[in-house]
Amino acid sequence: MSQSIYFYFRRTIALLVLTITLILSGGISANKGLEIAKLSDKNNDGYGDSSSSMTMQLINRKGDVVERKLAFKRLEVPEDGDKSIAVFESPRDVKGVAILSYAHKVKSDDQWLYLPALKRVKRIASKNKSGPFLGSEFSFEDFSFQEVEKYEYSFTGEEACKDSMCFVIERRPLDLYSGYTKQLVWIDKENYLVQKIYHYDRKSFHLKTQTFEDYRLYQDFFWQPKKIKMINHQNGKSSILLFEDVRLNTGFTDKDFSQNSLRRSR
Repeated sequence: MSQSIYFYFRRTIALLVLTITLILSGGISANKGLEIAKLSDKNNDGYGDSSSSMTMQLINRKGDVVERKLAFKRLEVPEDGDKSIAVFESPRDVKGVAILSYAHKVKSDDQWLYLPALKRVKRIASKNKSGPFLGSEFSFEDFSFQEVEKYEYSFTGEEACKDSMCFVIERRPLDLYSGYTKQLVWIDKENYLVQKIYHYDRKSFHLKTQTFEDYRLYQDFFWQPKKIKMINHQNGKSSILLFEDVRLNTGFTDKDFSQNSLRRSR
């Protein structure tokens, strides 16, 4: 049995068990927020590895747009958080800049930034991950995978979202260096796909809104949004990520997600 098929069946069984648990709870489970988060997280299981082309649009408060091109790849790590590399391909002033992320289920994530002008790999300190990623409204923290174990959860209710109904859960980061005190997450009741996240800063003000649009289904089991938008309500700026040419099971291994691979990424 291939790895992708194995994780597909494992995810399907886990979804069934968690759904039954949620139904039997009668909507009054103290852990309902966590149960919903786990169901949503199962949408990210079983892809093995993936690659995609990514366009980043930086939009200032006047509406002016600066566009950047990136190559993005990631590797599933079943017993821990996943690994990813994003490499800037254009424009010239950022070409070759790359970020490597090792997400972890419990401990702080590991991240490294490669700066071709200095020809060096720089480790990103945990306390600096709330900073903006190369002028965008996404932080270094946002560029890492949001593992379920990194938060404590509570269920806040249900609301209409787009053309369907969503669960609304509150999650609070356990990482002391997180740039957020809490996040409100809207999750579609039908397919458990995340639709929207409100990010609250360290003073508990609504800092940013992140939306996920135009989900596409790959190989009949893996969902990927075509567009992710982050709006900063405090400075009036926004950033958009557009995904194209998504491919699964391309044959990446751990060797493709090392600090040495950052240097070779240009």
